[in-house]
Amino acid sequence: MAKKLSPNHQLLIVTGVFLAAYFVPWGSATVATALNEAFLMLAEYARQHVILCLLPAMFIAGAITVFLNRQAVLRYLGPDAKRAVAYGVASVSGTILAVCSCTVLPIFKGIYKKGAGLGPAVAFLYSGPAINILAIVLSAKVFGWKLGLARAVGAVIFSIVIGLLMAFFYRKDDAKRAADARMFQTPDEDSKRSLGKMAVYMASMVGILVFLNWADSKGGSAVWDAVFAAKWWISGGFALVLAYALIRWFDREERVEWVTATRDFALQILPLLFGGVLVAGFLLGRPGHDALIPTEWIASLMGGNSVFANFFASIAGALMYFATLTEIPIVQGLLGAGMGQGPALALLLAGPSLSLPSILVIGGELGWKKTATYVGLVVALSTLAGLAFGAAA
Repeated sequence: MAKKLSPNHQLLIVTGVFLAAYFVPWGSATVATALNEAFLMLAEYARQHVILCLLPAMFIAGAITVFLNRQAVLRYLGPDAKRAVAYGVASVSGTILAVCSCTVLPIFKGIYKKGAGLGPAVAFLYSGPAINILAIVLSAKVFGWKLGLARAVGAVIFSIVIGLLMAFFYRKDDAKRAADARMFQTPDEDSKRSLGKMAVYMASMVGILVFLNWADSKGGSAVWDAVFAAKWWISGGFALVLAYALIRWFDREERVEWVTATRDFALQILPLLFGGVLVAGFLLGRPGHDALIPTEWIASLMGGNSVFANFFASIAGALMYFATLTEIPIVQGLLGAGMGQGPALALLLAGPSLSLPSILVIGGELGWKKTATYVGLVVALSTLAGLAFGAAA
């Protein structure tokens, strides 16, 4: 269950709401437009991402929490796991999932709660949205092969480097978590089902998540578009496999426990996500629509290849919410408005992996110190990558 807010935190929230109600000029046309954009963005998010993206991800997270063997998680993703295996798997996970910064959160929370080390878990958290094959291919097609390749290589390297640095900075916390996990490990955990059955069960849910959200390449790849045309049939096939697994291999009590865990994830994540989407919509609006901060202002601050331009692009990307693939037309529009090549890469490296809604959820799970470190690493590395790419372009 979500942690209960302390009285001081509750007072801080109430004070913030009061100050906003007192000082914000709600009668202003600009503020009214921004407020309208906030709820339009929330409506768009609810219609396009909650049912098809978040719900399957939450069921996967619930299954990880309830059924996945903790000892196996510790062996392959724990703080003491072999780095080549742990970071190798985590760094390329996005090629399979192809999810946005919010959809990856329930799965991240699930493996982290089950005992995954902070480093591998954070590498997965970054790579899940960042290393999307179609997004990288379309980036190369729209922006040129150099920017597409830089995005692909940068995303893989970033996931490993950020994970390793987070593990190093908070190694004492990780060691304590691993010790606690081993203390509560039961020797007969997950003895009811074979590894093969668990693999089929988990793969069926991952298949549903992946193919329900399979994007149209709009002529970019004939094979990709053929899969897109058949995605409902493929998703339905995975759903039948899942139904068979649940009926034959799980009893009623286990199914109830799974649904309960999924419900708990929803209660923890959705309020923060919805609040973050509202704030992001109020400040930045939907793609192609201005809110409180005009798009022209943002574009004007990202021209050239200065340290500030790349840093601002990284910060803007970290706060904006990008649904899967929407970063490409947004960056394309910003390039047309004068954004430099370096800041474009900085935004593409920081944007898909972070957003204001996801930062709120990560803060609730890791605490604000670790979250600030993670966001700072993403912004700093994106800024440096943008500077280097802009200088070479």
